[in-house]
Amino acid sequence: MRKGVKVTLVGGVFAVMVGGAGYGAYNLVNGVTGGGGSPAAGPAAVKTGPPTSGEIGATTEKFFTAWAKGDAEEAASYTNNAEVASKILTGYREDAHLTKVKLTPGRATGTIVPFSVRATVSHKGKTKALAYDSELTVVRGETTGRALVDWDPSVVHPDLKRDDTLRTGEAAAPPIQAVDRHGTVLDKKDYPSLGPVLDQLRAKYGDKAGGTPGVELYVQHGDADDEAAGTETLLTLAKGKAGQLRTTLSAPAQRAAEKAVARHANSSVVAVRPSSGEVLAVANHRQDEFNAAFEGKMAPGSTMKIVSAATLIDKGVAKASGPAPCPDSATWQSRTVSNLPGLAPDENATLADSFARSCNTAFVKLVDEEGMTDGTLSEEAQNRFGLGLDWKVGIRTVDGSVPASGGGDRAMNMIGQGEVQMNPLNMASVTATAMTGAFRQPVIVAQGLDDRELAQADGLPASTVQQLRQMMNRTAVSGTGARAMAGLSGSIGAKTGSAEVDGQETPNSWFTGYRGDVAAAAVAQEGGHGGDTAGPIVAAVLAAGS
Repeated sequence: MRKGVKVTLVGGVFAVMVGGAGYGAYNLVNGVTGGGGSPAAGPAAVKTGPPTSGEIGATTEKFFTAWAKGDAEEAASYTNNAEVASKILTGYREDAHLTKVKLTPGRATGTIVPFSVRATVSHKGKTKALAYDSELTVVRGETTGRALVDWDPSVVHPDLKRDDTLRTGEAAAPPIQAVDRHGTVLDKKDYPSLGPVLDQLRAKYGDKAGGTPGVELYVQHGDADDEAAGTETLLTLAKGKAGQLRTTLSAPAQRAAEKAVARHANSSVVAVRPSSGEVLAVANHRQDEFNAAFEGKMAPGSTMKIVSAATLIDKGVAKASGPAPCPDSATWQSRTVSNLPGLAPDENATLADSFARSCNTAFVKLVDEEGMTDGTLSEEAQNRFGLGLDWKVGIRTVDGSVPASGGGDRAMNMIGQGEVQMNPLNMASVTATAMTGAFRQPVIVAQGLDDRELAQADGLPASTVQQLRQMMNRTAVSGTGARAMAGLSGSIGAKTGSAEVDGQETPNSWFTGYRGDVAAAAVAQEGGHGGDTAGPIVAAVLAAGS
């Protein structure tokens, strides 16, 4: 169990102040209200406009001085969310055990003031120095007109996010040495994208891996009672003993995944082994360290046509070699759908033709055929592909969502828009199911480690699998996925997707594919066409194998 010790900045020293400020990452619920602090003298009019350099300097100096001497309430009074700031600053002193704090501002840029922190962490006779950099922003309180620090937990430490806390004490869980399926050690230094994954694995399985906890300064993410929330070690005062935890990951696939997503901001990829459901790689390239590959919820665009095509085949509405005309536009219940610019209409197209060319209108025209209802696609997604069945992967994940939808959304769901929500883990699993015909719930650690119950689904008939593989192979060889998949040998298949998002000029790029016993899916937010950005990411992971 973790024994927290409270810490603040006691006995600190305020260093030279440089004027400057800016707007913080976010405002909490009560916004820039100017709560707390000493009342303004006299009935002077409330000031407006950006804070002056003099106001920025004065506010920052007062905030730093109070913080450094451990007066959380006084420091919080110079912020625009005094109640929340006071709690975190009190925790800095009392829970994190930080003393002898020195705050040194750097050269300001506008209203943003960077600063360095030097402090001492002490707990039960063990002491270590701590040093890190952060920044704050000064804004004007909307109701008071005072110059105030725009409160954000990252002011206290850059790794703190909303609902996080700093603590020093016995670690919540023993450290782990995570290894891949071949015994290769997986650490944050060599595989930085795995940071959040390793934190969650430690939180959930540290006690089962055979290690003993040490004493650490750490970030408690979210609710301390949530075993999936995880912690992040900032400083180790006394080392614990790491227990070895074997994962299903593959170091070569993980290395390829991390290198591939590094080419595009806000991109994520997952690879799984279709024959077992084991996760081979998970990588994200994001500033916020959010594991969008496992926890994202986004429209998957035309990659959803794998599930849609399976639905049409299973319901006897269409078959790969059967007609699926591709007109310029199609309308369903007042919702008109068009194809991507440049896609020529083809009234003689088969389902395989329209799938390989990613024709939206072909799928929309089939949505009202006999056997198709508002719930048909949802039932296929759940019963055949296992989507939405509360997957127990080993760490926190979000299930794909394909709700029964009426009106125009019934048609939009067929092409991966409307109300459908997916992430790369979901789509990699969809591809694995389409390739093998069997739904095998993805896992990142063996089921036997904690005897968790895995989701079960019926999978696909052999004839449906044969047709899906034929269509996906054609897409990879001569369709919209051909350029990305060029150079990959063996048994291959793919599906591209472009998902429109409100407020974005450029759609999200989606791509999913398989090669041998590896299936992978990727999304690159605002990446454009599926084959342009997400496609090369998936191809690089498939090339690495397992």
